[in-house]
Amino acid sequence: MSSFWMIFVGAISVGTVIGCYFLLRWCLSNKTGIAEGESMGHTFDGIEEINNPLPRWWTIMFYITMVWGLIYFLVFPSFSAGHEGLFGWKSSNQGVLSMEESKEATKQAIADGKVIMYDREVAMADEKFGPIFSEIAQQTVEDLMADEEALKIGKRLFLQNCAQCHGSDARGGNGFPNLTDNDWLYGGEFNTIKTTLLHGRQGAMPAWIDTFGEDGIKELVAYVQTLSGREVDAQLAEAGKAKFAVCAACHGMDGKGNHAMGAPNLTDNIWLYGGSERSITETLTHGRAGVMPAWKEILGEEKIHVISAYVYSLSNKPSEDK
Repeated sequence: MSSFWMIFVGAISVGTVIGCYFLLRWCLSNKTGIAEGESMGHTFDGIEEINNPLPRWWTIMFYITMVWGLIYFLVFPSFSAGHEGLFGWKSSNQGVLSMEESKEATKQAIADGKVIMYDREVAMADEKFGPIFSEIAQQTVEDLMADEEALKIGKRLFLQNCAQCHGSDARGGNGFPNLTDNDWLYGGEFNTIKTTLLHGRQGAMPAWIDTFGEDGIKELVAYVQTLSGREVDAQLAEAGKAKFAVCAACHGMDGKGNHAMGAPNLTDNIWLYGGSERSITETLTHGRAGVMPAWKEILGEEKIHVISAYVYSLSNKPSEDK
């Protein structure tokens, strides 16, 4: 949060409390010109309005809430996520850029006796749910596939951590794989999915514009399109076929890809970045370097075990459900 917004939010918070104080003081003063206890001259349904001040206990309660609001504001400051309140309270460690920095900040806060709310909530969650994940982690994928409650846990973890890229329905999008169609860059076996989640993946499709030039790229694009059954200029495709020998090192001579290298199958008409002529041209010209982050340090192996089972179940549903 910038300094401007810190001051803006802080001024509104404190100003509101101060404003409530002066409003209460104004309401407590008699500005009607009618003595207290006398009739205000208003009667409705037999009920007469009397000029009486607020009850003392009510007034005291108002003062207490104002004092409480100011104390709460100082102990748990709302105007900055990184600002320390009294007694060393902070909502979270701000400015960390990696898991290593986050862990170091947590250790330092503990050593300094500071209360970091986010760290405390994580610790409480681990204490409460850790045994559940430990028990699930002992189950095989076959057991988890038959355990609806375990798969629900995996789904919730997926929605919290993976849906931002792969979508809540796991069908992905441009540059993000569909996890439901049984088409996998690195293989769709349970252990392979788990390895992907644990350690991440780094795409390595190089740019070929310097090697083949624009004309060569056009020829390659034409040939690649024929692999998935599309009709193109035959001469361009034939010229591209000769150049495809370079691509075959990863994709294979038949273009069916290689799980060991994460090279996609070019014959099934399923495209991670789009299969139009324009998209294929862009891929060959500039390359692709998609990144699947590693989640081992973020979620831990036990949670990854159940997420992997959920992801595996998306493309391996029981036959009666298909």
